[in-house]
Amino acid sequence: MHFIPMDPRLIAGVVVIVLIIVVSVALYVQKQRRATAGLRKRFGSEYDRAVIEHGSEHKAEAKLADRETRVENLKIRDLGVTERERFLAEWRAVQSRFVDHPKTAVTEADELVSSLMLARGYPVADFDQRAADISVNHPHLVDYYRSAHGVASRLGREEASTEDLRNALIQYRTLIDELSDVKTSGEIKAVA
Repeated sequence: MHFIPMDPRLIAGVVVIVLIIVVSVALYVQKQRRATAGLRKRFGSEYDRAVIEHGSEHKAEAKLADRETRVENLKIRDLGVTERERFLAEWRAVQSRFVDHPKTAVTEADELVSSLMLARGYPVADFDQRAADISVNHPHLVDYYRSAHGVASRLGREEASTEDLRNALIQYRTLIDELSDVKTSGEIKAVA
């Protein structure tokens, strides 16, 4: 067998190309990991829900990025002082009816949250779209919203217990406080 000597410049060139490829792949993987960590932190449990729903992290991340783009294009706004006070007064009226008419109060709370979202600039499409939209700016609220709305949806079928209704109203209170920009201690408040 005859050995053919290779040009040292060719060997150095191949080594440099291989190093560039390895470094590029490592940087890409690191960038993807940071992006994934950022989305996990930003969306919390909604990230995990999206992975389950879409079957992979890659698909879930694409859908969450689509949500962000959609919401960025909406005209979300803060409430004016008068609007905020009106929504809070309506909330107090809903809450006061809970003891005597818990089902009615939960239905009204669900409607009030939808009205509040509309006033803020969220489109009032189907519930799943509203939940997806709210998850972008309020990811910690979306689980409450889904849970409370689930109870409100079961009212006509008599599938919600008094405890379910109470918890739903507590969750709606948190939604109202956050969406109307009332600062809370970060804990779910008890129904008065």
